[in-house]
Amino acid sequence: MSTPVQDPGRWRPAFDRPALVALLLGLAGVGYRLVLTLLTLPASNSDEATFGLAAMHIAAGRERPVFLYGQRYMGVLESYLAAPLIGLAGPSWPVLRLPLLALYVLFLWLMYRLTRRLCSPWFAVLVVGLLALGSERVVRDQLTAVGGRPEVKPAVVAMLLITVALAERRVRHRWLATGLFGLLAGAALWSDWLIVPYLAAAGLLLVWAAPRDLVGWPGVLLVAGFLLGVSPMVKDNLVAPDGQDSLSVFREISTKAGPAPPWSDRLRGGLLEGVPLASGLCPMDGCARWQQWFGLLYPVLLVAAALLAVVAYRRAGHRADRVRAVAQLALVAGAGLTLLAYVRSPLAATDPLANSRYLSVLQISLPAVLWPLWLAATRVRRGAAGTAGRPGRDGAAAARRLGGAVATMALVVLTGTAVAATGRFVADAGSLRAEERQARELADAVRGAGLREVYGDYWTCNRLIFNTGEAVVCGVLDGNLTPGQNRYPAYWKRVGRADRPGYVLAVGSSAERGLRRLLGDRADAAVVTEVGGYRVYHPEAAVRPWR
Repeated sequence: MSTPVQDPGRWRPAFDRPALVALLLGLAGVGYRLVLTLLTLPASNSDEATFGLAAMHIAAGRERPVFLYGQRYMGVLESYLAAPLIGLAGPSWPVLRLPLLALYVLFLWLMYRLTRRLCSPWFAVLVVGLLALGSERVVRDQLTAVGGRPEVKPAVVAMLLITVALAERRVRHRWLATGLFGLLAGAALWSDWLIVPYLAAAGLLLVWAAPRDLVGWPGVLLVAGFLLGVSPMVKDNLVAPDGQDSLSVFREISTKAGPAPPWSDRLRGGLLEGVPLASGLCPMDGCARWQQWFGLLYPVLLVAAALLAVVAYRRAGHRADRVRAVAQLALVAGAGLTLLAYVRSPLAATDPLANSRYLSVLQISLPAVLWPLWLAATRVRRGAAGTAGRPGRDGAAAARRLGGAVATMALVVLTGTAVAATGRFVADAGSLRAEERQARELADAVRGAGLREVYGDYWTCNRLIFNTGEAVVCGVLDGNLTPGQNRYPAYWKRVGRADRPGYVLAVGSSAERGLRRLLGDRADAAVVTEVGGYRVYHPEAAVRPWR
């Protein structure tokens, strides 16, 4: 990325031109996300609030959770990263998200290093430029504390860089490198199981590229690092009740009863909706026809990238070149297995818009996926001059020029589509800010009414608790006014002990209609305030129809 230049009296790194351009693009991407973080964009929700509440409990020394409250398969590393900041500055959405911004910076830098090492400097600039952009779907996966994805992506890229460096003999303390590889793998597995295909690909690459580093103390440290990283999950599963271990819970979620959607629907949802959304080419409400082209092209590019890597491996004259080719194959394998696992799930067909977040890890493979287009776009210019006017080669040159023009157009359209999706998110920022402002106004109104224990729906409760710093606690009810998904049982118990709890319900919801029927003529008198599409009720006596 840079080379040191020694001047009399001082030392400074000298950036070459690609590194300088990549730095400027990276700073633009980081600045864009810093502004979004300070403005709480994208808007918060109760899932993210649960991570924030866990961070509050960790900072206060009250809890040491391993998994997200109410689950046994998603690690809360993001809560542990945010806990020191929340302990110092208090609970707020920007404070909760600042560690994720730091993870994005790390991911961007590592992706530049990996792409430059495996491919070329200017292609690394293109990758950084695309990663600097951000539609709402992409930024939500990067900046909101919803578990796993922000931390596992830089972990995998770092593992690949460590492996390539070990294979090329560029590491001085090799035993520390293998230990770090194992630690990152274990922590990533604890944090989010979606990264398993990439962990498998990185592990196989290590076995092939640096087998000597798996023997002796480096191998011991590799295993020790992995066990240390995954130890929270192992410890929790050892004491979990029957059927509540991570594997059983994850298997139950993945194999819900019901008719399986046809493969055509799953492929359509996975490729035409999921891939473009996860790549930052579409707004959150879905992809238009003209934005779906990249989903159709994606498997073709994966096959082309695999073939290029195989050809590069066979033509390689040095071990370093072979290692880079196999590393590219690892990126292809990670993306292919991730996509295959996604389209096998019914979620790819039943709700592709909401579940496209599970494909956000495909960003790791962006260098391998776009490498065939870059090669076709750049090599045709170099080859045209050498073949001009030679008998029998004009046809081949024309075909290469056509292929290069198509590849160049694809890269231009890809970049333009990503810019348009980013612009759409910026244009919608006003409405998203209004939603966040209403959530804060609701929290202030509940506190101002003197309420400390209330009932509400799932998407209201934990967000309300975090916005009030636990000054108000909330018990979750479903639309039938019966107990809902209460992730942290202590809140439900506290509200259940309250003599006169309040209700925070969306206007016109089934829960509000049910409460008004129970209150009868006293319904209007029980209304404390109405704000942001919600009514706050404080009945004279406790209303708990489920008891």
